[in-house]
Amino acid sequence: MAVSVASLTPDMLVVFGVVLLALFLFITEYFPIDVTAILVMVLLMVLEPFTRISVAEGISGFSNNATITVLAMLILSAGITRTGAVQALGKRLSAFAGDDPFRQLLATVGVAGAPSGFINNTPVVAMLVPIISDVAHKGNTSPSKLLLPLSYASMLGGMLTLIGTSTNILASDVAGRLSAEYPSLHEFSMFEFTGLGVVVLIVGSVYLLTIGHRLIPERVPAQEDYIEEYEIEDYLSAVEVPEDSPVVGRTIAEVLKSELYDADVLQLTRDGEQYNEPLARKTLRVGDRLQIRTGRASLERLMSDEGFNLVGGPRTEDDLHAAEDDPSLLELVVPARSALVGETLRTSSFRQRYDANVLAFRSRGEVVREQLENIRIRAGDTLLIQALPDSVERLSDNPDFILAHEPDEPNYRTGKIPHAIAIIIGVIGFVAVPWDAVASITGVATLAALDFNIVVTALAGVVAMVVAGVLQPNELYDSVDWDVIFLLAGVIPLGVALEKTGGAAFLGDLVAASSNVLPAIAVLWVFYIATGVITSIISNNASVVLMIPVAVEAAAAIQANAFAFVMAVTFAASTAFATPVGYQTNLFVYGPGGYKFSDYIRVGAPLQLLLSVVTTLGIVFFWGLAP
Repeated sequence: MAVSVASLTPDMLVVFGVVLLALFLFITEYFPIDVTAILVMVLLMVLEPFTRISVAEGISGFSNNATITVLAMLILSAGITRTGAVQALGKRLSAFAGDDPFRQLLATVGVAGAPSGFINNTPVVAMLVPIISDVAHKGNTSPSKLLLPLSYASMLGGMLTLIGTSTNILASDVAGRLSAEYPSLHEFSMFEFTGLGVVVLIVGSVYLLTIGHRLIPERVPAQEDYIEEYEIEDYLSAVEVPEDSPVVGRTIAEVLKSELYDADVLQLTRDGEQYNEPLARKTLRVGDRLQIRTGRASLERLMSDEGFNLVGGPRTEDDLHAAEDDPSLLELVVPARSALVGETLRTSSFRQRYDANVLAFRSRGEVVREQLENIRIRAGDTLLIQALPDSVERLSDNPDFILAHEPDEPNYRTGKIPHAIAIIIGVIGFVAVPWDAVASITGVATLAALDFNIVVTALAGVVAMVVAGVLQPNELYDSVDWDVIFLLAGVIPLGVALEKTGGAAFLGDLVAASSNVLPAIAVLWVFYIATGVITSIISNNASVVLMIPVAVEAAAAIQANAFAFVMAVTFAASTAFATPVGYQTNLFVYGPGGYKFSDYIRVGAPLQLLLSVVTTLGIVFFWGLAP
């Protein structure tokens, strides 16, 4: 099968240009993901003569079934979160795990895997990060050994049902849209691929329990001490104001306003009393002792220019948190939906806004301890902060963060657990019930006309959550990862443009040309690997939209089962283990686990390769390759 470059049309080239631009922006994170999605929509509509995307089609992603379903499922998952149901399960398993490393790992994989098939796996990991971190520290195990398996297990569990991950829902919608041209395609049923999902979950879990955990380095100490973990002993100092100091009578803000001093005052001790916030307007007196965060060079300048005397500094976390009402240290993970993404500590007025001091960053595997005010915050970054107990409680309820440790008194609606579980069962059950069979058994013919779609049941579940008091009406908007919604709305018309301009057919024929030397099952495997690679550098949802039309065209070109190729793309996009940026859950554990980029390759690449073989063979077994 020959594919000529001459068959490329101007329309295809324009759409390929938009695709390449989108890929570049996704990879570089030059813009936030939702801004990139809007840009893609705008370009497709402005370039309508080439892309063939009208204004109606350009914004159709907002009303798309997949977008609405994902939005509803995020709200339903938030309802489960509010009740503390998954957290309660996690605590029971932590009691089972104790201080045995294997049982801790088994509990981690068990609590993340199965629930992720019925609750969106992204919030499952967000809920379990603090619990698993606590399990590790209490059991004298490095959290690094458990948090990466937590993310991977949730991704594996997400392939148990249609609603386990937004990728599955989006893939189902794309397959349904293409069914008019390819009769073998259809939207997925609730348990369409559960059989293969169980196989993938079992194989992946066995890998994590036997080989995977041995490959994970202990990046974070088993004994919890953030000062040691972030190596900030040399960045925390105590200084005193002597009688002849020029700072006497000046406010702290006036003393530290110079750009020469990269310093933050964390605490002021005066006449035996401690002051934490606000400190900027405090006028300094003789004998005042300041706890400050600064580097050695900046500290030397402060002592030389302002006359401070060095009186030591904390060497352990206990030195900073001697009394119960002293400020404590904790880690905050920044999710993609956070208002802080793209901001700096300075532009976001972090200290005033959250009543907390940032002592260090962990960003993309690197710890940053200096010039913190001007660093752009990215999704997945972890902030080491110092905050008073009442500030910690407020932060635990703030959607801008995921706490790496559970608060002492979490505010869960445990009395609503039965209601939330019943609603989720109803959402799934009404879709899964074969109403034709029920009609024939009961003799009620009208039941055969019932055709509950996941969009309908998910939205009904949202209403039920509010009516039952599981969620308050004002919590609905905070429950949604709006960047995910905008991403879906942006990439859906991009997929349509690929189809309408013939770009998908061109790429499909290009890949199908490999069938001259490879059997159909090898071409299927190639699509799994290619999707996995693309997902590892961009969003899983974007890769599904781009790859499914191409895979379907390739299947048609080699006269193979198009649905099998759709399954290969769907599974590969939801199991991208080799990098931290391919899947949100990998970003959630990046900072708390102290991982480096290479750790994901070391542990995830062998797992992805193993599952590429298992999944490909499983697809052939369950659905076959014949059209």
